[in-house]
Amino acid sequence: MTPKLIDDCFVLDKDRLPHHEALSILRSRVRSMVGTRPVSLAEAAGRFLAEPIISPRPLPAHDNAAVDGYVFAASAYDPEQGARLRIVGEAAAGHPFEGPAPPESTIRIFTGAVVPPGLDTVAMQEDVRIEERDGERWALIPPGLKPGANRRLAGEDTRTGEILVEAGTRLRPQEVASAAAAGLGAISCFTPLKVAILSTGDEILRPGDAFAAGKVYDANAPMLHGLISAIGAEAIDLGILPDTPERVVSALSDASRDFDAIVISGGASQGQEDHVVRSIDALGKRHLWQIAIKPGRPMSFGQIGDSVVLGLPGNPVAVFVCFLMYVRPVLTRLAGGTWPEPVRFPVPASFNQKKKVGRREFWRAKLTRDGDGRLLLAKFPRDGSGLISSLREADGLIEVAENVDEVRAGELVDFIPFSEFGL
Repeated sequence: MTPKLIDDCFVLDKDRLPHHEALSILRSRVRSMVGTRPVSLAEAAGRFLAEPIISPRPLPAHDNAAVDGYVFAASAYDPEQGARLRIVGEAAAGHPFEGPAPPESTIRIFTGAVVPPGLDTVAMQEDVRIEERDGERWALIPPGLKPGANRRLAGEDTRTGEILVEAGTRLRPQEVASAAAAGLGAISCFTPLKVAILSTGDEILRPGDAFAAGKVYDANAPMLHGLISAIGAEAIDLGILPDTPERVVSALSDASRDFDAIVISGGASQGQEDHVVRSIDALGKRHLWQIAIKPGRPMSFGQIGDSVVLGLPGNPVAVFVCFLMYVRPVLTRLAGGTWPEPVRFPVPASFNQKKKVGRREFWRAKLTRDGDGRLLLAKFPRDGSGLISSLREADGLIEVAENVDEVRAGELVDFIPFSEFGL
């Protein structure tokens, strides 16, 4: 039986792994670990596609009219003088004209109707004058039309056998529409990934509980629930663990039997009361720990049996950034999706900021405009990892590479809007 995970997927021989190396290891080694099943189109949006959608026929299947008007053969038409053609019938969407059209004739046609054999050009109805003479109706077609005008060609959207949607795609309404246009009533999708959420710390309170001095409410679990649900996975909050090694070991052991992945916040360092890393070591394999980034350095990856364990810091900003940059792509791949790579947009900075060389940093930023209307990026003035207000007010992240020691106003920086993560 093929294991769901590759045991050496996060092997690390450095104290702090550079950002690009961490991503490279994860991208090359993490793979899908869920089953598949047919899903109706009504349920398909938001799911990851397990098998490619291939068009069984050309789309559209027939030449058809792009406008309401009159269809005729270009060979019976003079582009300089126009033409006077006898109207011999009508074609509507779903009701094609029966039989070939006589020479030197035209057919009243409506948008989407099949273009009859031998005809190829459509004049818009508002440009055509109609005459009645001796009980017959004639269309006066104006000059200036090119052959094939206002006609959609069979297969101009999709050819027979063409892949409409690649496997691993997270299905949007657009992709579902493609499956429907191909005539598919159901498509093969991966079953949702099951992800457990755990928080740690004696100081943590559940939202809704009575406040007490020295305590702090758990903002991480609800935030993680929303982030995990946003990628189409099933998120289950298992609650808060006290700072006791026995409870952390027991909770991780239990969750590893029931969930494909575990996301745990807090307890990620090696302090006396930080038990997550040691618990992973005791129960399974810790493959990666400590990344040269800010915020989020004490992040860990490992596995307990076939369950992936992702240990995040305790501060909400670090949790948010680490989720977007590392956890989100890992969970997406485990769920059967292709590795998501956010687009970086070059935008001028409106600020000056020094930075420590040797680590990658992610700054919260807001889009602004100068007096001429040009886009600029303003950095959130404070860097604290506990400032949830900075996440609420930001439009995205500025990614600053390891070799950069200062950003000056006017310089282009790499901006990743939260919309790149579907947020």
